[in-house]
This record gives sequence, structure tokens and C-alpha cells, in this order.
Amino acid sequence: MGSPPLSLETTKKELKDLYRHMWRIRHMEMAINRLYLQRKVRGFCHLSIGQEAVAVGVEHGITRDDKLITAYRCHGNVLMRGATPREVIGEVLGRREGVARGKGGSVHMYYKNFYGGNGIVGAQVPIGAGLAFAQQYMGTNNITISLYGDGAANQGQVFEAFNMAKLWNLPVIFGCENNLFAMGTSAARGSASVDYYKRGQYIPGLKIDAMDVVAVLAAVRYGKEYVMSNGPLVYEFATYRYFGHSVSDPGTTYRTRDDVQAIRKSQDPINNFHEKLIALGVADQEELKQIDRDEKAMIEDEVVEAEKMEFPDATARILFEDSYFRGSEPQWVRGRTPDETFYFE
Repeated sequence: MGSPPLSLETTKKELKDLYRHMWRIRHMEMAINRLYLQRKVRGFCHLSIGQEAVAVGVEHGITRDDKLITAYRCHGNVLMRGATPREVIGEVLGRREGVARGKGGSVHMYYKNFYGGNGIVGAQVPIGAGLAFAQQYMGTNNITISLYGDGAANQGQVFEAFNMAKLWNLPVIFGCENNLFAMGTSAARGSASVDYYKRGQYIPGLKIDAMDVVAVLAAVRYGKEYVMSNGPLVYEFATYRYFGHSVSDPGTTYRTRDDVQAIRKSQDPINNFHEKLIALGVADQEELKQIDRDEKAMIEDEVVEAEKMEFPDATARILFEDSYFRGSEPQWVRGRTPDETFYFE
């Protein structure tokens, strides 16, 4: 294959869907932030406001039969994989009808061909390589996208995964979401080289303006075709998060409010795409504003439904319902009693 193309064949419908899906993620994340501030969300919670073009562009560049794995800033990814907003919000709230039955919360979400939502920094990258190995072994003709952050890019296991993926030419795109800050440390303070797309050495790399959803889509569509024939790629998605590392982080001790506002004003992925759609004649101002209003109203309805969901029962059976074994059940299972009616107080 030659160099990535500088043009993209698409449709008006797809362009409007890209716009709609970015608003869907943003309104959902804003709603989750509100629920956290109302103390209805427990534990850690990491929002992707500002980074919507990555999740949307990636999903539109692959199929639902391809696989995706990422870190804990994952709400938008699982939504794009096909989960409903109420299932995602329900999981954040720890409810039984959430995507992980209320057991994973904000950090650990799973869905068909979506393998998390992983809490250990960088640990999802070798798992992604393993998923791609399974695809190659089974001859599925599909790929895996393994996403990680600029902080995780310095993990040793990331380089080990690169080595094995290239050794076996696995069908995987390693995608570094460079939002410029690893928690509260700027990329320049934590990395000897901030050219993350070059980190693969013997693996070709590409840097993408990930504040442009069409650029992400074009790169992923090209990358999918490439890795199925030639082995892995390393992508750097240059993006930005408006909020702190997590909702408990104000995000203003290592950057100023003016810094954030400058990016919002000049590079916001939704606002800039809004202007592009009008300039291209894809939609007019009122149609795009209506998409925004419709998505916001839909998310608010989904919040109401998510809050109606029940919490999981604190029973021994539920604690062990996702444990698996082969053959007859072993006599002793750690943490379990023979009495099936046992309840925790």
C-alpha cells in the first residue's frame, strides 16, 4: 500500500452522523459530570469532553466485528460500540442494567467486541495485541484497535506488545491518544520524545489531528486495510481534554483556564465540524442546532431511565455469577459457602 490518501469518500448522511455522535458523547459526559457533582457517582470517573472525535472517527472507520480496547476514559467508546446511553450511565451509577451489570462503574466497561475500560495504565496494550493474535489465528479478517494515553506510552509493556505484534505482523493499530497531559504532568515533562507515532521504531507510524473527526475516520479506514495485509501501525491521535484527569481534578494547577479556553475557541472538534458542514452545504445552521437539541433531550431522558435502574443485590450468587469453570463444579471455591441462600449483611 502507498501513503495514506489526502481525500475521503463519504456521504452527507455519514457526515451528519459523525456530528450527531460527537454531540451524543458530549451531552452524555456532561450529564455524567452533573451526576458526579450530585454525589450519585462513586469512585473514579474520567470524562472525554474535547476528545469526542477520536471515539467517533475510530468507530466509523471500522465495523462492529472489529475489536476495540482502551483505558479508563471509555464512556464514549462503549457508547459508539453500540451500547445505549442509559446502559453507560447506568453502569456509571452502579446499576444492575448497566453494561457491566453495575460491577465495573465508570472505569471498567465491557460490550460486544469492546474489552474495556482498563484501570491499569498501559495494561490494555498487550491485551490488544493478544486480541489481534486471536484474529490472525482464527482467520477472521478483522482488526483490533488498542488505545492508550500519552502517559501510558512510556510503559515497558507497550514496547513489549509492539515487538510481538511486529514479530508476528498482527492486524492491530496501536493508537496513542495524546491529550498532552498524563494526569497532571505535561507530555514534555514526562517523555524524552513526544513524537509518539515514532515510538514503534520498526512499526510505521502516523500522526493524526484528532480534533478533526474526518481526519480520524480517514486514517482508521486506511489503517484497517493496511494492517490486515502488512501488520501493525502506531497512530498518534493529537487531541485535548477540557476537564481534569478525573472529575476530582480541577485541571487548573498544571495549566490555566485561558489555555483551555483558547483550545475550545480554536480547535473544538464539534464547533469546527459544525462550520465545515455549513461551508460544504451538507446542512444549514438550523438543522445542526436541531441535532444538538435532539441529542441533549435524548440524553436527559436516558438519565431519567438510568436512575430508575435497580442496584445489584448483595448476594453471594451475584458475586460469583461471572466466574467460569470447566466440567463439574469444584468442591471448594475460594470465598464461597455451600449454602446457596447465604446473604451478606
